[in-house]
Amino acid sequence: MQITTPTTWEDVLRMPDDGNRYEFIGGRLYMTRAPVIRHQRISGRLHSALMRVLEHPGHGEVFYAPVLVEFPGTSDRVQPDILFVSNERRGIVGEKAVTGAPDLVVEILSPSTAHRDRGVKLDLYARRGVREYWIVDPDEDTVDVWRFGDTPGHEQFAGKLPVRIGAQRVGAIDLDEVFSRHLDRWV
Repeated sequence: MQITTPTTWEDVLRMPDDGNRYEFIGGRLYMTRAPVIRHQRISGRLHSALMRVLEHPGHGEVFYAPVLVEFPGTSDRVQPDILFVSNERRGIVGEKAVTGAPDLVVEILSPSTAHRDRGVKLDLYARRGVREYWIVDPDEDTVDVWRFGDTPGHEQFAGKLPVRIGAQRVGAIDLDEVFSRHLDRWV
């Protein structure tokens, strides 16, 4: 949901905590309501898989929402579902926010965010130095991977999802497990 009243990020910081996530992109304020259960299940499984492939081997640090990402020299502030910062870029991780472009940003689509995730955020991440952007589609059980910088490209994955740091492949994630509806039910 786009909030149409003019505001600044400083105005957002003065607002009472209402449980919503706020983002400021291109001078516009966006609010995201709490995600649905399927979104949370996918997010948790994907976060765990990224921890195994990226953080536990010591490649860097994986974060999950809510965590603020600020892009220096702009008013842009976002709160991705999941992000990864490599050891090479660890200096951008501060006490209150990640200040700079993460290596990987992951957004899980929901009906209220899909247009923004595929549009304004895709453009923002490409312009601000994010190396790789994943758009996770829970309805199609696919992940669109956008690579920027030296090796730009776009691919869609189902089944196995390769995990890279820059051009180096460091592992893979089984998307059948991430999207498993069998695991969504209490047994």
